[in-house]
Amino acid sequence: MADRHSSPAQVQRAPRPTDAAPAATPGGVFLQKLHEHAPNSAQLLGFLSLLVSGGILLLLTGLTVTGTVIGLILFTPIIIISSPIWVPLGVALFVTAVGFLSVCGFSITTLAGMSWLYRYIRGFHPPGSDQADYARNRIFDTARHVKDYAREYGGYLHSKLKDVAPGA
Repeated sequence: MADRHSSPAQVQRAPRPTDAAPAATPGGVFLQKLHEHAPNSAQLLGFLSLLVSGGILLLLTGLTVTGTVIGLILFTPIIIISSPIWVPLGVALFVTAVGFLSVCGFSITTLAGMSWLYRYIRGFHPPGSDQADYARNRIFDTARHVKDYAREYGGYLHSKLKDVAPGA
């Protein structure tokens, strides 16, 4: 009986064919989804510029490879004939470059170390200064312990030496 007297908010009616979406056909659903996911003009322009830039770079890469191969074909005889000059020159240039880069690296490392040491001495507590203080205290403690140990056993050995050689 309660079914007969329901409120209008509870009544659900089936959609009429005129209320349905116009894309009820399978092709219409596909076109509707395609239209929803279609790129806007900015995305399309970005994709086209990417495509053009990629094509230009691909063309330049091909030209570079072609030029390199042609250059190797033309200059290989000259390179082979003059190789007794190029090999020592290449080794000398390599050693010079490695030496220069090593000097630069060591200089930068030295400057960084001196800067850290300056800040440490001035009391600015640079990074790692706590570890340096801990290591310094450990070294001092160990040295004091070794000194005490040497005094204790140094006297022991000195008394043993007098027992062995009474005149010493």
